[in-house]
Amino acid sequence: MTDRPDSGDTPLKRVMGPKLLLLFIVGDILGTGVYALTGQVAGEVGGAAWAPFLAAFFIALLTAFSYLELVTKYPRAAGAALYVHKAFGLHFLTFLVCFTVMCSGLTSASTASQAFAANLFAAFHVEANPLWVTLGAVGFMLLVMLVNLRGVSESVKTNVVLTLVELGGLVLVILLGFYAMSRGGADFSRVVAFETPEDKSVFLAITSATALAFYAMVGFEDSVNMAEETHDPHRIFPKVLLTGLGFTAAIYVLVSICAVALIPVGELASSSTPLVLVVKRAAPGLPTETIMPIISMFAVANSALINMMMASRLLYGMSRQGVLPGFLSHVHERTQTPWSAIVFTTVLAIGLIVLVTAASDSEAIRALGGTTALLLLAVFAFVNVAVLVLRRDRVEHAHFRTSAPVAALGALVCLFMVTPFTGRDTIQYEVAGWLLVLGVLMWGLNLLVHRKAPAHLDPERLR
Repeated sequence: MTDRPDSGDTPLKRVMGPKLLLLFIVGDILGTGVYALTGQVAGEVGGAAWAPFLAAFFIALLTAFSYLELVTKYPRAAGAALYVHKAFGLHFLTFLVCFTVMCSGLTSASTASQAFAANLFAAFHVEANPLWVTLGAVGFMLLVMLVNLRGVSESVKTNVVLTLVELGGLVLVILLGFYAMSRGGADFSRVVAFETPEDKSVFLAITSATALAFYAMVGFEDSVNMAEETHDPHRIFPKVLLTGLGFTAAIYVLVSICAVALIPVGELASSSTPLVLVVKRAAPGLPTETIMPIISMFAVANSALINMMMASRLLYGMSRQGVLPGFLSHVHERTQTPWSAIVFTTVLAIGLIVLVTAASDSEAIRALGGTTALLLLAVFAFVNVAVLVLRRDRVEHAHFRTSAPVAALGALVCLFMVTPFTGRDTIQYEVAGWLLVLGVLMWGLNLLVHRKAPAHLDPERLR
């Protein structure tokens, strides 16, 4: 057994060391979730809003161990679809996992667009009704489409800058929160007060809040796509990924404590810009109440753009391999971007924004964010099972190894978090179901039109 995989096994340049990888992971996790959903989480459990974020961290940690074994065992930029494909060898299952990941990008970007619109109005101190927020979200999604069509050169340096902006906003909330607390402006009794909605038991309140808070922890799984560009991934990934998860969880807990200590839960839960409300209450009269919405807009805009890029490229890759209709594989001659896939995913995202806003009794941000977590938890369940199945596959280089009970527990917990027993809003299942039905129909229609055997999907050639 060799100590490490061959450094020449990839055409990609290995440029990322521990520091850059840590910033990438932290930047991928931070973003829309904590900026938009802190109030919604508090609405489920009262002042103990920090508890669901902590529970979501432990759920993410279980799956992170499985990802660490797989990414160090198979250091390829393909992620969950590759692991499921290697474990089960079923092309239709590989397609479903890949399409589910794509759908999670759409729902995440749609959530970010709603949060962007809400913060935009807050920055200009305008009281906007839900219709105006929806129109703002649609307009922002169209802007993301134009940027995506023009072509975006994502770089590690750009990610570092945006990560520092996102992190700076959360640190600002924490610092101002503790400043207000030191001056007697906080009610610490609320931090340990556990209150549940009248229509939910304690168990349902905790699980539904955790299911919602989990949206703030997703993003760590994207780091596996950087495996081929990381120095010694088998050595660096474990400590960096676990450090990144722990750091973001600590930030979330501190932010949620500051939020509920300064703002009554009812007021916090009804706000679409909860952290802006916290900063305004902590430092009245300072320009922070304008700065904070702008920081929030940067954070969620980056999340939306990255997710829409990921979704369009996955759709393009599946079309190019013949598992989805060919019209999705058209590339613009001048910009060399997959324009048809970009337009198609944008139409789907706008449809989600409009339909969820009209159909859901709860806020659209909650519904779309919860759907993102639902889709990814289903994928994580497969990943946790895949790591156990792939124990029979030996590789020549050293790699991280999680324990079988941890992987099994991760699979069971993720499966449970997908079920209705968690108290999820019905709209989340409806959105996820219709998206997956659309994918299956597109797969089936493509087979009927071309009258050929099921196409083989190679996860390593998707992007």
